[in-house]
Amino acid sequence: MYPSVLVLNHNYEPLNVCQIRRAIVLILNGKAEVLETDSGVIRSPSFSMISPSVIRLAHLVRRPRSQAKLTRKRVFVRDRHTCQYCGKHTWELTLDHVIPRHKGGEHAWGNVVSACKTCNQKKASYTPKEAGMKLLKKPCQPSLTSDYCIYHLHIPEEWQKYLAFFAPIGG
Repeated sequence: MYPSVLVLNHNYEPLNVCQIRRAIVLILNGKAEVLETDSGVIRSPSFSMISPSVIRLAHLVRRPRSQAKLTRKRVFVRDRHTCQYCGKHTWELTLDHVIPRHKGGEHAWGNVVSACKTCNQKKASYTPKEAGMKLLKKPCQPSLTSDYCIYHLHIPEEWQKYLAFFAPIGG
């Protein structure tokens, strides 16, 4: 797998993560500048360069603030692979609707949490109060910053200072 490159807008806001090949094309066409590099070297018959890790676009890209799509993987990442009832850290999690759907609960960020199988079975189709259970923290919608980290169990050190400014609030 090729290394990924963090792409920042002209104002240093994280936009996305791209493959190194795309980043090099942006750099060579003058559409981006290299802010951080890693230890790799990119070579071709006509040139060589140190592998970019973070690039910044030359012009501001205006785009509406999109919202993170609700998926199982994103819920587990938001909750740090931890059961939101008992605090057990595990990779074997299920999704739980805090207010069950048949009781009017929505399938939305504020109503979906990670739960271990034991807690999910114990809670069943009750609310946490009815089941005598408490949530460790109130579920909320994560910022899109977490999307840059979702496929990276280890966030490259060069990225951290750029993502820190856009960390989730209240998460």
